[in-house]
Amino acid sequence: MDCFFIVMAGWVFTVCLHEYGHAFVAWHGGDKSVAEKGYLTLNPLHYGHPLTSLILPMVYLAVGGIGLPGGAVYIDESRIRSKAWLAAVSLAGPAMNALAALLLLIPFKLHMFSEPDGVLAYSLAFLLALQISAILFNLLPIPSLDGFNFVRHWLPGPAREWLVQNGNIIFLVFIMVFLMDDMMADKFYEVVFWILDVMGAPLDLVSAGWRAFHFWR
Repeated sequence: MDCFFIVMAGWVFTVCLHEYGHAFVAWHGGDKSVAEKGYLTLNPLHYGHPLTSLILPMVYLAVGGIGLPGGAVYIDESRIRSKAWLAAVSLAGPAMNALAALLLLIPFKLHMFSEPDGVLAYSLAFLLALQISAILFNLLPIPSLDGFNFVRHWLPGPAREWLVQNGNIIFLVFIMVFLMDDMMADKFYEVVFWILDVMGAPLDLVSAGWRAFHFWR
């Protein structure tokens, strides 16, 4: 169970890092209210509702191994200077996951672990894989995800309004299909592992971490 707690603690931190990225770029893009709301911090208590901000991402992680940060930063888009800045705000969260992935890769590249196949090594390897899954998943153009928020400002008005109004239902259906359709999930994780392989991440430790994290299976 040590792996479970290490990964969960690391995941909560990277969820905060993801949301901080959104807030940081929004502040530079014109929405100074994010500072007043307390978003320019890595304190998890400052990010929105505990259910959507932390609990649901942890449930997604435990059930399906999906690296999916929760929507916790409320941006006043009317204050953002341009569509380009709005797009940058959307991409800032996944960019922070990319930064976390690179930082997690460093100890493996530098052979820094006293136990190369120990619990800390495979826990961080799995956490690294979660960052890649979070980037890929969040960039899908599905309502409620960053990929949709990136493109929605350029969509025709009626289509944009319909997708926003029905976004929660569309997202819920997509999540259910993803969790139930083994073929879709397998293809997704094939891409995740391909990227990890290109990065030179230790795939054997990633797999060991996945098994240790899901200790109840």
